[in-house]
Amino acid sequence: MPKFIPYDPNQSTMVVINYADQLQAGTFEFAINHIIDHQLDLTIFHPRYQNDDGGRPAYDPAILLKIILFAYSKGITSSREIQWCCETNVIFKALSCDTVPHFTTLASFVSGRSEEIEALFEQVLLICDAQGLLGKELFALDGCKMPSNAAKEWSGTFKELEQKRGKIKRQIHHHIKAHKKLDKTDSRDDVRRQRAEQAVATLDKAHKKIDRFLKSTRPRMGQGRIKKEVKSNLTDNESAKMTTSKGTIQGYNGIATVDKKHQIIVDAQAFGEGQEHHVLQPVLNTVHERFKRLGIDMQDPIITADTGYANEANMQYLYDNRINGYIPDNQFRKRDPTFTAQNTRHSRRPPITGQKKATSRVIPATEFDFDPVNLTCRCPAGESLSFRGQRPDQQGHLKVFFEGRLLQCRHCDLKTRCMTHPDSANHRKGNGRQVSFILKKTNRAPNYTDWMKRRVDSDKGKHIYSHRMSVVEPVFGNIGTNKRLNRFSLRGKKKVQGQWQLYCLIHNIEKLKNYGELAA
Repeated sequence: MPKFIPYDPNQSTMVVINYADQLQAGTFEFAINHIIDHQLDLTIFHPRYQNDDGGRPAYDPAILLKIILFAYSKGITSSREIQWCCETNVIFKALSCDTVPHFTTLASFVSGRSEEIEALFEQVLLICDAQGLLGKELFALDGCKMPSNAAKEWSGTFKELEQKRGKIKRQIHHHIKAHKKLDKTDSRDDVRRQRAEQAVATLDKAHKKIDRFLKSTRPRMGQGRIKKEVKSNLTDNESAKMTTSKGTIQGYNGIATVDKKHQIIVDAQAFGEGQEHHVLQPVLNTVHERFKRLGIDMQDPIITADTGYANEANMQYLYDNRINGYIPDNQFRKRDPTFTAQNTRHSRRPPITGQKKATSRVIPATEFDFDPVNLTCRCPAGESLSFRGQRPDQQGHLKVFFEGRLLQCRHCDLKTRCMTHPDSANHRKGNGRQVSFILKKTNRAPNYTDWMKRRVDSDKGKHIYSHRMSVVEPVFGNIGTNKRLNRFSLRGKKKVQGQWQLYCLIHNIEKLKNYGELAA
């Protein structure tokens, strides 16, 4: 028989733990504990408390901050789970000094301290500057779109919401009619009656929710040059429906402005808008005002951002304010000979086994019968294409756009020669062949976008812009992958911005741990 070390679960022991010894130098928990205790001014939280003369003592903001920052650094955002960690995890016990704040206290601290969190963010930024972690030479600006605590199914324009309300009302009438019909019968089907009553109650609750929203809220307008109504959301009307690489989400866009030297985040804001054009000016204004207010010297820094921030208004803003910015348009790679071979090599996906490979050359738009007077177009197969509007291109030429019906293109004999990706026509969703024609050429004067094109296309501009991705993308990788932030758990722009700044604050404290005096 083999021999094993004997064990007995029914025994008692005493373990002596010094909580200060659990916070080892060089760890993130040690950095949080040291910075909060010795370098941050937490009196900004004191006006919230009115228990000087009476009432029970409150948890010290230092304790709550340590717990929440450490929990967020581990990807834990649930206040109930944070409370459980304070009861079971020795590191949480060391940071909280063996106290266990209730989950409602933790949740209230995160959601109701947005202004104080921003003040803490600035204090940590000053510490980074004092320790020489800010280069103040090049800043990269970008956004990270994440879902929030709101369902996209409750989004829509006022007209769409009114239609949804009417549909729910018809469903209620249908269930009530079926319920009355069931009452007239002699059968005693209590289960069906109960289900019908639950369905009516659920639908009635949804109907009242939509009705209350439509009566108390105005339509939400977009930020574009032409003010058009955008989709509102019944749960969180400050969030927005956004299209991302992972699908359509209902959420916020977390914008971060990052310094190149050590990837310190100098500004963090959340915007409930899918388009990024309009956020450039308020973000740069905030950065300028913050540096001026904090006394951080900044002399003609370089600002970089991706093509999502490029439009004529932003280019004019950079030019008028003499901001040294580099923001390319979405055609800048096509003008760069460096990417010519790359585009040729990766322009076609390999064909799926058993399917016919798409031809490298499709039928050009010149083979289509275009009538500029009546604005009609027929494809080489003789089918009429639908008119999809007209708009000026980047050169200022007025272009008209046409699109074939997918039902036509799917069964067309010229599909493999006419469509760039003919296999996509076999699916239900998609578009037919699309073509465009120049309706009118205009000889416009050079604009601010042309000015930016010359800057970005220069050798200096290419070299400067090449640093953008290596500056800001690792920050989102750290927050999203290492800190596991994949959604905002709060509702409302102010609360979401506070949560976003908390994560950016954790990122900056981590940089202080790795490169500041704590690392020495």
